[in-house]
This record gives sequence, structure tokens and C-alpha cells, in this order.
Amino acid sequence: MHIEQLYKIFLQYPSVQTDTRKLKPGELFFALKGPSFNGNSFAEKAIASGAAYAIIDEKLPIYTGIENSGKTILVDDVLTVLQQLAQHHRKQFNIPVLAITGSNGKTTTKELIHAVLSSTYKTYTTEGNLNNHIGVPLTLLKIKPDAEIAIIEMGANHQKEIAGYCEITRPTHGLITNCGKAHLEGFGSEEGVRKGKGELFDFLKNNNGTAFIMWDYDYLQNMSSGIINKIKYGTHDAYITGIAGDSEPFLSVKMTKGFSPSTIKTQLVGDYNLPNVLAAVAVGKHFKVDEEKIISSIENYEPTNSRSQLLKKDSNTFILDAYNANPSSMKLAIENFANTSADKKILVLGAMAELGDESLHEHELIIELIKKFTWENVILVGGDFLKIKHPFISFENSLQAKEWFMKEKFRNTYFLIKGSRSIKMEKLIEE
Repeated sequence: MHIEQLYKIFLQYPSVQTDTRKLKPGELFFALKGPSFNGNSFAEKAIASGAAYAIIDEKLPIYTGIENSGKTILVDDVLTVLQQLAQHHRKQFNIPVLAITGSNGKTTTKELIHAVLSSTYKTYTTEGNLNNHIGVPLTLLKIKPDAEIAIIEMGANHQKEIAGYCEITRPTHGLITNCGKAHLEGFGSEEGVRKGKGELFDFLKNNNGTAFIMWDYDYLQNMSSGIINKIKYGTHDAYITGIAGDSEPFLSVKMTKGFSPSTIKTQLVGDYNLPNVLAAVAVGKHFKVDEEKIISSIENYEPTNSRSQLLKKDSNTFILDAYNANPSSMKLAIENFANTSADKKILVLGAMAELGDESLHEHELIIELIKKFTWENVILVGGDFLKIKHPFISFENSLQAKEWFMKEKFRNTYFLIKGSRSIKMEKLIEE
């Protein structure tokens, strides 16, 4: 079946699902495959649950009778067809499409920008962090005819991945938050990270797109060379500038150029969120969002999903930043926490994932950084932290750390809880 034919079906049933547990009647079920599952096995269940069609890439057993029902569409590869359908859908829209990638802060930046733009425009965006080879096309296929702007988050852990997403998404605007030590296992080095993330800027350069650039970062200046349309933001020498003000407990941002003199009081923890806020201001100004709406949108944004959340339980305070971690974000979080004016501070850090051959060395560097500051206590959990000699408390997993935490019965203590997703550090304070 040609994509044009499938697209006509999609227009009749404009909702796509890949999980039968979430399937609603009238949706299209795409039978994706993974290392530990085969969506073709669930095609019968999908149709029984009311799916309009099941898109499959394996012939089903004759005894099911499904193929004869006219409810299945057999293709060569379901994932490829899903991506092609999303690409075809994208071509139907003549709207700004902003792509966001980077090592740290992608999702927070995306959420801030969405808050700002949706105050004025009908804006569609990536839900959560559905930013991979499946999430990107699913996000595109959720864009409805009333869309005025779309924001697409792109994650990547190897070369040519962002380039592939750009071919599907065709962004008109792009933003790289930063390039740090993340996914070194796939990118090979920090230079490899820049090359991989820079594929977004390459696309913009070749298609007369507009780049939003954190001008404080020399490497982003270099990576954006050749792009004609540049919107610069930062702490100095840019069109939109601002500096960190108070950050106890939340970051405030003093706007210094390109915006009326004002202070934006966020609900974000840590000065390292300054570039994320400035990016949202720069995008809002570019798209002519009223300044008062920009301020209120950012001030009303409350982080969720264990991203720089400030939580209070009994007499204790927790900075829960356990959605993900890499050497760059870990360093910033530790330094920010060290500068927090609290009497009793405890670090609870989970190991960092996907660092390849550099993993042990990067964990050693984090331990050396920890030693530079004074803490009430330090707890290190899992992964390569277990392979290094250090003077701190150590646990194999977050459940062991939770048992310790419950026994200690802390009072009036400030905690930073951070680690890679696989370590599940949020379990420490779950009820």
C-alpha cells in the first residue's frame, strides 16, 4: 500500500496507537517490534478492542481469521511506514516547526517554550520525552489541522540519528540546548556529541532555517556557522540577555537586554536552568508573544517527572533530579547544591549510564568533585560507583538506599537526589 493510500485511511481515523493496553476504538494500531516484543502478536487483540486497522509486517496465522476481516494492512516494515506516514503528514502543514535537541535540558526547555507559545498560538509538542525514532513520528501524527506551531524534541545517542529525524520533521527552526558528556557510548566522544547534535544546525543551514543559539557557548557559535538566520540569547553579547538573580530556593532571572527590564521568578531549582529560561524568552520574543504572557507562562511552569523538582516532606527538603544524569548535568547539579545555604546537606547520587569506555573515569571525576565540598553525608548508588574506592556510603540499588533512608529518620535536612533513569533514584522518597 502506498503512503498516500494509508494517509487517506489516517485522515478517517486520525489517531495512532502502538500499545494495545492504551488502544481506543477507532484508532490505527501499528504493530511495532522491539528486542523483547513483537507487535504483530497483538494484532488480533487490537482489532478485538476496536482498532480500525492493524498495520502489520508479518502474516498472521490463518486460524485467527483476522487477515480475512479486511482490518489488517500488511507492509514490509511497520516502523518505516510509521515514519513515512508522519513525514507525509508533516508536509501538509505550512507552519513553524521548532526542533529541540541537546545533551541536557531538552525537555525542560521544550516545556518552557511550549508554555510560552501556547499562551498565544495553538501549539503541539512532544509529550514527556517521546523523542526517539518512535516518539518523533507519533508526535507529528498528533498534530491537528488547527495547529499554528509545533515543537518537536529530538533525543539521540549516535551519529545520523538527528539527521534522520530532521528528514521526517522538516524543522523550520531549531535549538541545541548544549553539548556535553552524554551518550558517549554511542557518540564516542564529546566531539562526537557535537557532530551528532549539530546535524540539526546542518539541516537548518541547508534549508534556510532559523537557529536559536546560546551565544555564551563558543562551540555553538562555531556549529552555527553558515546559518543566515540566527537568534542569539545568553548573558552577554546577544539579542536577548539575562542573568541569574536569587536562586534560593528557586531561580529568578533578571532580563538585561531585548526585553523590558524585569525579573522572572521561576519554579525551577538551580542556576543551570538559566539558559533554558532565556531560550524560552528568545523564542517567545521571536514569535511576537506579549512580554507579560512570556513572564507569566514561565513563572507558572512547574517541573514534574523528577526534573529539578523541589519537594518538602515533613521537615526535609528534596531536590529530585532523577530523570536522567550524565557527567555534565551531574557536575552542575552538585556545584549548585554545594552553593545552597542549608545547614545539613546530603548527596544521594545514582550511577550514570551509557558512557561506554569512559564510564569508570567519569565516575571517578564525580567522586573527586564531591570531595571538594563539605557534606553532612554522601550516598552513592549502583553502577560504576560500586567499582571505585571511596569514603562514602555505598548501596547496590535505590531500594537498599531507601531502606537506609527510612531507618535514619532525618529532620531539617536538605537532599539532592540525582542519577540515570535506570537507577530509579526517585524510589528513595516514594511512599
